[in-house]
Amino acid sequence: MRLLYFNGLAILLLVFSCQQAQKQVHGKTMHFEGTVESLSNYKSPEWFNDAKFGIYIHWGVYSVPEMGEWYPRWMYQQGSGAYKHHVKTYGHPSKFGYKDFIPIWKAEKFDPDATVALFKKAGAKYFTPCAVHHDNFDLWNSKYHRWNTVNMGPKKDLIGMWREATLKQGLRFGVTTHAARSYSWMNVANQSDTEGSLAGVPYDGDNPEYDDFYFKKHDDLSSAGPEFPPEDWKEEWSNRMKDLIDNYHPDHFYFDGAIPFRGDMGKTGMDVIAHLYNHSMEMNGGKQEAVMCTKPRPFTGYYVPGLTTLDYERGKAPEIRSEPWQTDDTIGPWGYKRGAKYKTTNAVIDKLIDIVSKNGNLLLNVPIRADGTLDAETTRILREIGEWMDINGEGIYGTRPWIEFGEGKINSVAEMSRVSQYTAKDFRYTTKGDTLYAFVMDWPGDGKKIRFKLITPYNAAIKPIANVTMFGVGKIEWEQDGMGLYVTMPDEKPYDHAYGFKIIPQK
Repeated sequence: MRLLYFNGLAILLLVFSCQQAQKQVHGKTMHFEGTVESLSNYKSPEWFNDAKFGIYIHWGVYSVPEMGEWYPRWMYQQGSGAYKHHVKTYGHPSKFGYKDFIPIWKAEKFDPDATVALFKKAGAKYFTPCAVHHDNFDLWNSKYHRWNTVNMGPKKDLIGMWREATLKQGLRFGVTTHAARSYSWMNVANQSDTEGSLAGVPYDGDNPEYDDFYFKKHDDLSSAGPEFPPEDWKEEWSNRMKDLIDNYHPDHFYFDGAIPFRGDMGKTGMDVIAHLYNHSMEMNGGKQEAVMCTKPRPFTGYYVPGLTTLDYERGKAPEIRSEPWQTDDTIGPWGYKRGAKYKTTNAVIDKLIDIVSKNGNLLLNVPIRADGTLDAETTRILREIGEWMDINGEGIYGTRPWIEFGEGKINSVAEMSRVSQYTAKDFRYTTKGDTLYAFVMDWPGDGKKIRFKLITPYNAAIKPIANVTMFGVGKIEWEQDGMGLYVTMPDEKPYDHAYGFKIIPQK
């Protein structure tokens, strides 16, 4: 009996040690595999849930012509505005192609420390520059791709410089990657005019010397990305993504679409995602700190909810979501475009509040010029966002949704609108512990009384109120009855944009 007992105990200890070994692979609390089952264990880290606001930039070779980030594709599409501009300004794409912009891009005024300091002043808690766009040009010291900013153009490791500056400011660093589409997206450079005096004359991409940039000519010209790319492209893409992860340690990563590639049911993409999560745990003592964002766009890849953090491009959730999510949006074009019109500061702030009230984050893109500078209007918008955050940030950072995200008629607004469509009758709510925050999205008028209908004594979701204060003002007149909470606005507007209130419960 005693021998049997000890044998059984030994077996139990062996099983237990094996289970622990599976949970503690190289010091990690868990090892992710590139499968739906394994990646379903992903949870958004707390730093991201608390951050609420990040900054994003598109910067690349396409910044030189100052016509947006899709110029590399449109310049090869005969009849498009970009094609006509290119022929008139630079010459026919058979003579001056996209590659010929690379030596022109110098980033000569790039000051990452000053730029990221401005992002921090704007209230951003994380920064995620675009590391490679659809144009297939890497902005880091890329081990698997010679077409990069260390070898060519600026002759600088731009992602490395961004990362160093970001960490100096105490922000979380991330990258966005858009190269999964490159195989089909840049194949336009291998084509030729279909009419006119140069019909049939190949563009500059139809040259074997540049096959590792434009790819060998093939039949897929999809702008959404390849569904069944060749194995060598999938391998190269995977290697480049893992190289970026291993050497720049991002806490935020992003595919511009769903998980690449739809033809292999996301196997290649899920392997990269697992690599990101495992690398994060290696870098953080077993704690998974990386946020991976994908978009519910099946036409760009393979999408399964729950494996990553949901990202809406320009859009947003219509209601509160149980899991944190993100909107990526921009104040104007994604890449710098000369003469473009930008969103107002008010529109950005109102959208941020609405997103946060629904358990989301706003990742705001700002265009940057080829020389590495922001224009005056972008700088002004960022400073104004920061001034508003300095006053109202308590009701944004570290908050969670209330039982209702808000009141008012507007939920879905025109996402491309430059001006806000919210009014003084639109309210949004956030919480932190027992404290409730309420935002009025526009100024109702000097000394006007407003009513928050949901904040009644009968609402079990809130404790009895001890006091109500207004951000940037302090004490205000308030009262509560069965019809809601009434607050009286100050006699004059204390600042611009939305107005936040702190509703303090009794102890």
